[in-house]
Amino acid sequence: MSNELPFVTIIIPTRPGDAEPTVVAAARGLDYPQDRLEILVARGQQPSVQRNIALRAARGDLIYFLDDDALPQAGNLRQAVKLFHDPAVAMVGGPNLCPAGAPLIERVFAVVLSSKLAFGPSCARYDSVGQVRATSEKELILCNLMARRAPVMDLGGFDEALYPNEENALMDELQKRGHQLLYDPQFIAHRRPRPTLKAFCKMLMTYGRGRAEQFRLHPTLGSALNLVPPLFCVYLVFLPLLCLLFPQGFRWTGSPPFGLEPSTAPGTDFLLSIESPPFVVWPLFLYALALLTQTAKSTASHGLLRSLLAAPLLAAAHVFYGLGFWRGLFTTLKAPGEKPKTNVVLEKL
Repeated sequence: MSNELPFVTIIIPTRPGDAEPTVVAAARGLDYPQDRLEILVARGQQPSVQRNIALRAARGDLIYFLDDDALPQAGNLRQAVKLFHDPAVAMVGGPNLCPAGAPLIERVFAVVLSSKLAFGPSCARYDSVGQVRATSEKELILCNLMARRAPVMDLGGFDEALYPNEENALMDELQKRGHQLLYDPQFIAHRRPRPTLKAFCKMLMTYGRGRAEQFRLHPTLGSALNLVPPLFCVYLVFLPLLCLLFPQGFRWTGSPPFGLEPSTAPGTDFLLSIESPPFVVWPLFLYALALLTQTAKSTASHGLLRSLLAAPLLAAAHVFYGLGFWRGLFTTLKAPGEKPKTNVVLEKL
């Protein structure tokens, strides 16, 4: 009966010198015939190169990409294989969820990552959203992704000039060629977010930089939504100047606003009242309202404490992603076809 199932190769990139990744034990425990499964651990310093080398060595018709800290559910392979019965399907992916036993700060980061306000449609990468459906690169993530090997190899694998976002560019190209991508909310891997605030903010900047570099190398309309955070950063930088140039709505008055009792304290003869804020401030007010709405919505699924702690990080997510995007617009890109210089050691388990 096992011969009726497709051969699957699991590819796990990791760093040189690290101990055997914990994901290896989880991969061995997957509910799938061992004679139809191989595990390749690719050690190196450039994940896109590591995955490409493993792809070329893989024997599987289907490839399961896992990060070295992702723990897949036991039934993932059998579940995804059913979806690959449709020959048009080139990739199947699902969310990576924060484990319930993770420290509080990591579970707060998970609230931010699964927030639609912070990540738009990409929140589905961090939460089980909806039903099995055709999707785009916006909802899939490489740490928990299955692919049909042949169409990926037809495109030459991952763009080695990109990291991160190498999988996003590949997915765009697959869709251009008529292949289908599927999102399955129950195709789950558990993976802990970054452990500290500094690491989390650095990750956000890296994501922004990667998207900008992807946009420069592989521009598509799908990246248009990702322009919002960098434009928001520009708005924040110029907001003080805009308030000086367009001060309508601010005025000094000798009477307290809103019918309050006059102050008798020394030096308070004049008060600053805001009858109607300048129009340039209204976007900020609307943004604050959106933050409050998202926080209230998160409370229902994540609880009050984590939602309140996540609220300022929603804004931080936009700012750090936006700053990373601006950085990525000016980084030095590798020339087309230029290969990163890195050594990769492949272990077949």
